[in-house]
Amino acid sequence: MKLKKLSSLQRVFACALLGGSVFISPSNVSAAPVDPVVMSFATVGDSRADPGDDQLSGQDHIWLQNTKALSRIVREIQDKKPQALFFNGDMIYGFNADDATLNRQYAFWRGMMANLMEMGTYVVPVPGNHEMQDKITEGGKSKAVTQVHKEVSWRNNMGDLIMDVDRWKTITGNSINAFDVANTPAISSADHIQTNQSQLSFSFDYGDSHFVVINTDPVGYDGHAPTNWLRDDLQKAKVRGMKHEFVFGHKLAFTYYYKPGIKLAGLDQDAEQQKQFWQVIENADATYFCGHEHIFNISQPTKSTGGKAWQVLVGSGGSPFAAKAGDSKNPTDRMYAWAVVELHASGKVHLNAYGFDEHYGKTRLLSSLDL
Repeated sequence: MKLKKLSSLQRVFACALLGGSVFISPSNVSAAPVDPVVMSFATVGDSRADPGDDQLSGQDHIWLQNTKALSRIVREIQDKKPQALFFNGDMIYGFNADDATLNRQYAFWRGMMANLMEMGTYVVPVPGNHEMQDKITEGGKSKAVTQVHKEVSWRNNMGDLIMDVDRWKTITGNSINAFDVANTPAISSADHIQTNQSQLSFSFDYGDSHFVVINTDPVGYDGHAPTNWLRDDLQKAKVRGMKHEFVFGHKLAFTYYYKPGIKLAGLDQDAEQQKQFWQVIENADATYFCGHEHIFNISQPTKSTGGKAWQVLVGSGGSPFAAKAGDSKNPTDRMYAWAVVELHASGKVHLNAYGFDEHYGKTRLLSSLDL
């Protein structure tokens, strides 16, 4: 008689019935994580290209986007399956008063983000100076100045994302709370606001974490954060019981000096305002994520004087590197990089930063730390 071949599971039970001992290796048993991740988000910024760059492909001369770097970053972020991606500005070249040109650049970037939205990651845009400013001539010199029509263009092209509460829930499976489109820096406030800032500076809660996006280039007060509004917003979040606070802006609070002689690039161009802004971040035990300087760097800028807050600079999403070849001996200064932040059930917040070099070599872990 031909015997029926037993499956692996049937053989295990047969051995047990016959008195045989069965050893199940711990490596074959999936144990629940001791401290599971309850939420994660990714963050990066600055993917726009420069016109006239002879290194651009034919298509990128049109769209002014580093498609090769950004598409890889997006693909690898998607593999990590975060609930959200906060993109910290300069996603388009902008610097143009023509709506058709702006709309085309926004549309191309939105298309590159579309798959994330379909695969479980909500994209939260942060306004950068290239979205807010135009170049004007003043006193015979060219300078970048925020214009009202650029704020309007931002809302026209990004407003549907800021914030679609129902779509967030559909994408992530959970709801955000405390979002109010009217919760934004007021005109004629202590923050020198002259125009409507709705969908430019905003905030919301997710779980026990509070997320704030700020416009660091408001009309008439370029290069400044809405510090007073931010202070009030963070304090209200604490009252609601939020345990973690994360702030996203384009311009960095502290310029990263990758070589001697670097010019101030961010909020530190106004030392007093920078000091006030950073004190708000410190007092709230918040973390500030930013870009503008096209480089990767993570620091505790005031650690030497007792400060604990982190600045996470990820202006490394594809734009021309700030550090030219030979400027720095730190290899991560010329890498395309992004960060993924994990919030654990215990309350621990852990950041992993990843990147690849200018030759598009293997992606590697650049930094791993608790915030």
